[in-house]
Amino acid sequence: MHSTNLLLEEPIRMASILEPSKPSFFPAMTKIVGTLGPKSRSVEVISSCLKSGMSVARFDFSWGDLEYHQETLENLKTAIKSTKKLCAVMLDTVGPELQVVNKSESAISLEENASVILTPDQGQEATSQLLPINFNGLAKAVKPGDTIFMGQYLFTGSETTSVWLEVSEFKGDDVVCVIKNSATLAGSLFTLHVSQVHIDLPTLSDSDKEVISKWGAVNKIDFLSLSYTRHAEDVKEAREFLSKFGDLQQTQIFAKIENIEGLTHFDEILSAADGIILSRGNLGIDLPPEKVFLFQKAALFKCNMAGKPAVVTRVVDSMTDNLRPTRAEATDVANAVLDGSDAILLGAETLRGLYPVETISTVGKICAEAEKVFNQDIYFKRTVKFVGEPMSHLESIASSAVRAAIKVKASIIICFTSSGRAARLIAKYRPTMPVLSVVIPRLKTNQLRWSFTGAFEARQSLIVRGLFPMLADPRHPAEATSATNESVLKVALEHGKASGIIKSHDRVVVCQKVGDASVVKIIELED
Repeated sequence: MHSTNLLLEEPIRMASILEPSKPSFFPAMTKIVGTLGPKSRSVEVISSCLKSGMSVARFDFSWGDLEYHQETLENLKTAIKSTKKLCAVMLDTVGPELQVVNKSESAISLEENASVILTPDQGQEATSQLLPINFNGLAKAVKPGDTIFMGQYLFTGSETTSVWLEVSEFKGDDVVCVIKNSATLAGSLFTLHVSQVHIDLPTLSDSDKEVISKWGAVNKIDFLSLSYTRHAEDVKEAREFLSKFGDLQQTQIFAKIENIEGLTHFDEILSAADGIILSRGNLGIDLPPEKVFLFQKAALFKCNMAGKPAVVTRVVDSMTDNLRPTRAEATDVANAVLDGSDAILLGAETLRGLYPVETISTVGKICAEAEKVFNQDIYFKRTVKFVGEPMSHLESIASSAVRAAIKVKASIIICFTSSGRAARLIAKYRPTMPVLSVVIPRLKTNQLRWSFTGAFEARQSLIVRGLFPMLADPRHPAEATSATNESVLKVALEHGKASGIIKSHDRVVVCQKVGDASVVKIIELED
């Protein structure tokens, strides 16, 4: 199966481009994070999203109350049960986001070359001349000539729903701005983005903390998406806060890089976080347009080499209202895959878009096509060279398993793990075949009650490219006490056969512990 894959470096025949794509058991190795909202919160739509390839559900708390999101989550749980598709939960914080307070929710028209005042007095009514905002330090943070972007769907890049302001003067705490383009702002929530200026607000706000304690802890969230991460300290503070809630000690923190500040401290943030979200909407405003692709390539390379998942946002904005992406967007999705991203995050497209299911399906198909021409050989050599020698024991086993699987053209790699670390390391080397991570739950006690761990680890692999989890029976140990104790492997192979991932005469590479030793072995399946 894998030998037919062309690489971009080879001459691609037009005939191969015209051949229809063949469906496979896994829609794509690259994962899809879908944001659930008004157009995607019913059990029916969520079920279709899961079947189309969504593996992480994102809950965006910049709008909607706890009750609303809880209802959506209950629908997700029902959909997971009915479709038998595992799905992880990501809580997205609001962070130090500047917002216009528009209580009346009436549309506001702003004319080019006119002036508008931004005031911290939230008691005022929002009009074309005066806009109340939720931050009283703006006059101290900006200077004349600074740029402020504002809009409802600001970060999609749509000019008709966003406006560009230039700071001209100050009247006490009020900031007077000149409007640089005509636009009509509609709806209740407009966001402000002050280009390349530090906003003195905490990364984890009080309302974020309340959401985490009242919603996140109760629902044992798998991922926390930390908006506007600017320093490694932000990640450490968030981790400290999560550790107060027993069930959230395992929650992974994904740092959202959205501005120049986060970019400047990227390396330290990467080392502190469990993963990175490249928030290209905000970054596209903070960075000159010609620099955005460079940031993407550099950041993805660093995440890949560190073996930490990287998620790319803002890819098919036009699918919010259309059934097909633009040519540029389709190419953009493929390039994100070729650059090394683990997952694609859909925001407005699934939250309020008209075609959430079709969007997930289309993005999945583009990812699958890009994966066929991803040059794994160059990637593998580069990663091995970057890791250097001597390799750690686990890293050596992981890279050997991938090399063996590619040499024998295995259909799948099966990895037995209890922490999930070994499976993630195998996925780091981007094998061309799926990695089935068999997570063996561990029994632990706090003197009062016994509990199994493992569900967190299984769900958290749902954001890693090429990694597909399976939760094993806790009665089977992860380590085979002797080479003959193969009961868990037998279950995994039967699961693979039943679901059509593997068939007779296929080769499978297995990575597991036998006693104290880690073993990589190759199995050829019989009839």
